[in-house]
Amino acid sequence: MDILVVLESKNGSLHRMSREAIVGAQSIAAENGLSISALAIGIDTDQIASSVSGMNLDEVLVANHNLLSTYSADGFAECVKQVIEKENPSLVFVGHTYQTRDYFPKVSARIDKPFIPDVVSLMKEGDFFVFTKTVYNGKLGSKVVSNDSECTLISFQAAAFSEENIESGSASTRSFDIELESSQVRTSSEAPIQEEVSGIDLSSADLIVSVGRGIEKENNLQIVKDLASAINGELASSRPVVDAGWLPSSHQVGSSGQSVSPNLYIALGISGAIQHVVGMKGSKNIIAINKDADAPIFEIADYGVVGNILEIVPKLTEAING
Repeated sequence: MDILVVLESKNGSLHRMSREAIVGAQSIAAENGLSISALAIGIDTDQIASSVSGMNLDEVLVANHNLLSTYSADGFAECVKQVIEKENPSLVFVGHTYQTRDYFPKVSARIDKPFIPDVVSLMKEGDFFVFTKTVYNGKLGSKVVSNDSECTLISFQAAAFSEENIESGSASTRSFDIELESSQVRTSSEAPIQEEVSGIDLSSADLIVSVGRGIEKENNLQIVKDLASAINGELASSRPVVDAGWLPSSHQVGSSGQSVSPNLYIALGISGAIQHVVGMKGSKNIIAINKDADAPIFEIADYGVVGNILEIVPKLTEAING
């Protein structure tokens, strides 16, 4: 086994960032003639294994155990440890999610192998794989090389790869027996936190309307909410809007908020500071409206409108609603 992709379930379905990790594995495997296996853990293993069986993978391992029916850092770390020790992959890939950043450092410590988190790209230079991480809030890229030739653990930043680029194929399924005792599972996890009743999850949204300091005051937010409602999209914001207390932190996109990759991202009154851009750079299409013609957001926008959002947005919403 060359590459092992550890899969994550979200509400019974394969997590978007696991699909992105598969794309990362496929891109490097195709260039270097490497094999790819995937590992499904937990209560949804059969469903998850089925969802990836039509992808270009060599094999899907299924780890079923009653102590893995719910997530625990101890149980999942021990499971991945046993798979790595028996299957000997050179690279282990995961998406950089709340769950993996909880238990993957445990895996690294237990097998005494390096863990490089939040990687945005990778390539092979000579005999070495080189991994790129962003530093200084996305201002610079830092190249990292593992000092271990046997196995390295990698987590990919959201939108490092596009799930739309997954290669189809056919993968066989194999059960993997985990030896796990209740004494080894010393912690348990509560249900995932839902900060809002609506269960907002910007990371999986297809359409996002995001607002920045150009909205000027809280009372003006309604026009942005109306636009989001008109296109059936999610409402997001840059940090200044959250810092002002106008929207909850769950709406924030950027280096200190969520990372998103929707099909359409509408940036309203957002200047385009690097701290915000690193969280939405994976968007497929970006529309920016800003009255400052020199705003950095226009450098990455597919379509740009120079103008006052307080005048343009209501007219845009009216046009959409017919």
